Amino acid sequence: MKINIIVKRILFLIAVIGIWQLIFVTGVFPDIILPSPAQIATALFEGFTSGDLVQALGASLKHLLIGLSLAILFGTILGVIFGKSNQADETAGMYLIALQSIPSIVWVPLAIMLFGFSEFAVVFVVVLGGTFVMALNVRTAIHNVSPQLIRAARTMGTRGFSLFRRVEIPASIPYFMQGVRLAWAFSWRALMAGELLSNGPGLGYSLRYAQDYARMDQVIGIIIIIGVIGAVVDQLVFSKLEKNVMQRWGLRTKA
Repeated sequence: MKINIIVKRILFLIAVIGIWQLIFVTGVFPDIILPSPAQIATALFEGFTSGDLVQALGASLKHLLIGLSLAILFGTILGVIFGKSNQADETAGMYLIALQSIPSIVWVPLAIMLFGFSEFAVVFVVVLGGTFVMALNVRTAIHNVSPQLIRAARTMGTRGFSLFRRVEIPASIPYFMQGVRLAWAFSWRALMAGELLSNGPGLGYSLRYAQDYARMDQVIGIIIIIGVIGAVVDQLVFSKLEKNVMQRWGLRTKA
């Protein structure tokens, strides 16, 4: 079954590249607007062999690792506060949704004013990009714990923090993993928004640099790298983690 899916995806990719090459050959768009697949492959090869793209990718992954870790930490703390405190949820809960709906690019001017054109500004944008969606999922996780589980635990004498640790946290793990997966996606997009306006190394900065010099082959190549990394990490890491947790908690059957 998985082999069939892989074959379909490869055939689809070949078809897209073929159509792309056909459009290039017809000359509908000049090279400066739409380079050929071969030109983009050459630009990527030169970028990796020279080390420029390797350095940019390493810097982006460092920013992401720091920012995503902080986003998961802060989002989990906020989610627990809103999930356990009705007062906090009723007063500030609505603002959590408002903050989550703000596009990541909007935080960039604030980050620059606070930290200048530095790596701290990029990490700041990444943290804000993932924190609020993580907090919303953790809050939802706590609110969706089965009342029957809580009543059963209380009947057996479990109260207070022990109830939270032994019942609510395990029951919330599936939603927590969904939050981590969403936090990764939002943080990755926020990272690119932050790096576009930064002066430090990173894929976003490399993308802006290529645009300033009208290197469309590099622009499209970096966009492809960003998309491929996003898809591969999601499918090979976060999607599998979420699926395994769902199966272990009995929320999804094995295929």
